[in-house]
Amino acid sequence: MKIGIIGAGKVGCSIGKYLTEHGFSVAGYCSKSKKSVEEAATFTNTKAYDSLAELVAESTILFLTTPDGALKSVWNELKKESIQNKIVCHFSGSLSSDLFSNREEYGVSAASFHPMYAFSSKFTSYEQLNHVIFTAEGDSHALSVVGDIFRKAGNKVCVMESAKKTRYHASASMISNLMIGLYEMSIQMLMDCGFSREDAVELTTPLVQNNIKALLHSSPEEALTGPIERGDTETVKKHLSVLTEAEKEVYLRLGEMVLEIAGRKNPERDYQTMIQLLNDMCRNRRTQ
Repeated sequence: MKIGIIGAGKVGCSIGKYLTEHGFSVAGYCSKSKKSVEEAATFTNTKAYDSLAELVAESTILFLTTPDGALKSVWNELKKESIQNKIVCHFSGSLSSDLFSNREEYGVSAASFHPMYAFSSKFTSYEQLNHVIFTAEGDSHALSVVGDIFRKAGNKVCVMESAKKTRYHASASMISNLMIGLYEMSIQMLMDCGFSREDAVELTTPLVQNNIKALLHSSPEEALTGPIERGDTETVKKHLSVLTEAEKEVYLRLGEMVLEIAGRKNPERDYQTMIQLLNDMCRNRRTQ
C-alpha cells in the first residue's frame, strides 16, 4: 500500500518524512513546482513525479497537502485520472471531506485528517509529529485505513462529524491565533500606561507562562484567579471604566466565560452581583 503526496510544501514534506521514518511506503510527490517536488523527494528518499497520472497509477492512497485554495482544483484534476478504489485525503483544518464532490461516482473513499499542529519548517517539523493528535472525518473505509497508519505511527486519532469541521477549526483559531491577539491587546494597554514594549513583555511573561502551565496541568477551574473569580465587582467596574470600546467588548465577552468557570469552581459563592454587572454592561453596549 503506497502513499502518493500531492503538494510539496511544509505539510507534505513533514507528513512524508514522518511516515517514511516510521516504515510506511511513500511513493513520492507531485506538485506544480518542480523544485519543491525534487526537494521533497530527496528529503524523504522517495520519487519526484512529473505527472499526476503517474503518481496516481503508483499509489493506493493519495494525500492532498496543498493550500486550501488549491484543493478543489486538485480534486478536479484527480477526477480525470483512474482513481477507482483509491483512498483520497486532505489535511485542511477548515474544510471537510465534502470537498471531494461526487466521489461515489468515481469509486473513491475520502476523508480529511487534520494535525493540530502549526508546521513551521519543511525539514524539521516532522520531528514533533509524534506528539500530535489528528482529527479526522469522512468515509468509514478511508478513516479506518488512514487512521490505522497514524495510530501505528503512534498518534491518537479523534473522529468527528463532518458538519462540525468549521466549528472545530474556529476553536483551534481561537486558542492559537486569537490568543496572540489577546496577548497583543494586553501589551498595547501596558504601553499606553507608559511601559516600553520590552518592559511590558518582561512584566507579563511570568503571568503567561504560569497561567498556561496551570491550565495544562490542572483544569480551568483550578487555574482561574482574579477579580471575577473572587466576586470583586468594584475592581471589575474600575476596569471597565478605563477600557476603550474594543477592549471593553473583549473584557465582557471573556468575562462571561470566566464567570461561568468561577461558578463551577465555587458553587457555594453568590455571583449574582457580578452576573448583574456584566449583564448590565452588555445590555448598555447593545443599546448604544
